[in-house]
Amino acid sequence: MSKELLNLEPAAVWKYFSGICAIPHPSKKEQAIIDYVVGVGKELGLETLTDHAGNVLIRKPATAGMEDRKKVILQGHLDMVPQKNNDTEHNFEKDPIRPYIDGDWVRAEGTTLGADNGIGVAAALAVLESDEIKHGPLECLFTVDEETGMTGAFELKPGFLSGEILINLDSEEEGELYIGCAGGIDTNAFFRYKSEAVPQNHTTYKVEIKGLKGGHSGLDIHLGRGNAIKLLNRLLWEANRSLGLRLASLDGGSLRNAIPREASGTVLVPNKNKEEFESLADSIINELRNEYGSTDPDLTLVLATTAAPAEVMDQESTQKLLNAVYACPNGVVRMISDMPDVVETSTNLAVLKTGNGVAELASLQRSSVDSAKRDLCNMMKAVFGPAGAEVEHTGEYPGWKPSLKSPVLKTMLRVYEKLYGKTPEQKVIHAGLECGLLGGTYPELDMISLGPTIRNPHSPDEMVNIGSVKLFYEFLAETLGEIPLNS
Repeated sequence: MSKELLNLEPAAVWKYFSGICAIPHPSKKEQAIIDYVVGVGKELGLETLTDHAGNVLIRKPATAGMEDRKKVILQGHLDMVPQKNNDTEHNFEKDPIRPYIDGDWVRAEGTTLGADNGIGVAAALAVLESDEIKHGPLECLFTVDEETGMTGAFELKPGFLSGEILINLDSEEEGELYIGCAGGIDTNAFFRYKSEAVPQNHTTYKVEIKGLKGGHSGLDIHLGRGNAIKLLNRLLWEANRSLGLRLASLDGGSLRNAIPREASGTVLVPNKNKEEFESLADSIINELRNEYGSTDPDLTLVLATTAAPAEVMDQESTQKLLNAVYACPNGVVRMISDMPDVVETSTNLAVLKTGNGVAELASLQRSSVDSAKRDLCNMMKAVFGPAGAEVEHTGEYPGWKPSLKSPVLKTMLRVYEKLYGKTPEQKVIHAGLECGLLGGTYPELDMISLGPTIRNPHSPDEMVNIGSVKLFYEFLAETLGEIPLNS
């Protein structure tokens, strides 16, 4: 547990967040954090349940005089995105996150921090512990595997929850209330290729694109940051077209909901074309630095000779793969017409890996319009299908349609203005919140989402603003005291 964080306010929130950081909890490996949360609920003497998927529900009775208020569900997810810098030694399944204070922010040493959604979980646990916060009947729902498929929300069954209002604690900008979100769907493409013997009179290179900022493929997609897979492919496509490049392997990205920060490939070039290849690499990196200088100032291309591989991809497959990756759409496709600052539809080419005769690609399509999401899926099939890939769409989850007539929204607007003398912004987020799925299972829920200010989630640059955590928790506590009466 980080002692440095224990000096921050609100003390209870930082105590629990420090405890969460000490427990490894990447997606699909959450048993230890499940046990921790269950232990907190039981230690507080509260009704604590776990369903078949691993979701945890803790119920707390109303404080005196608040028994007639509508029941509120506080909701967050237990898993975190495991991303680290290349030079950081860290095993996310065994090692604790190492948070530290950096001015007004809390960051982690070389890895994602897990403030997404550890701060939200910590805030809910702090509410459960508090004897001072006034509130009606409470349920705190902690879901599993949100980041890699929303498995917990998908598996939630009718009857597990009994609340009428759901406050999701997974947003990332203090002073904003989220009232809707995009839906998403994964596209996976599988290229089967033949391998050949390594040709003679060739030089083997390892080529790396690194130093990109990456980030959350929903929240950061509009920032125009470079996609390492696409940038590396740009060089390889040019070299394949003009210099007789042979491809041995490619490896880029690791998570469907993170913009790839690094990508590498092992390639062979005829000895007679070595100088031209190295000159082409210099030319391409200069082009990329010019194009991405403001968004990715640390963009680097590393080119080094290396030992020859055992085999290479056949030429026909190489050309089809590089062509398809080049043609694959990536980034913002359309903004919302009535909210021109908000992304409506986007796609992120997230993962590319080769091995054992198969090149596997993964991308994530997001949209607040279902027909646009389906259109993007068709686009992906039109790119990868003719190239000979098997294409599948999986893990679809719905968006959350905004309602400006939401009673809890009206309450929270009034409470925020009372506390801070200004009106919070109402926004639709271009990311997948679990509200869409939860609303499908519990259609009568009145839902809203809020959180503290978190920057660069899903990357090792993730950080949470200390002052915003205090404002977020104060606002949440005050809201619970003003929840409407049961009708």
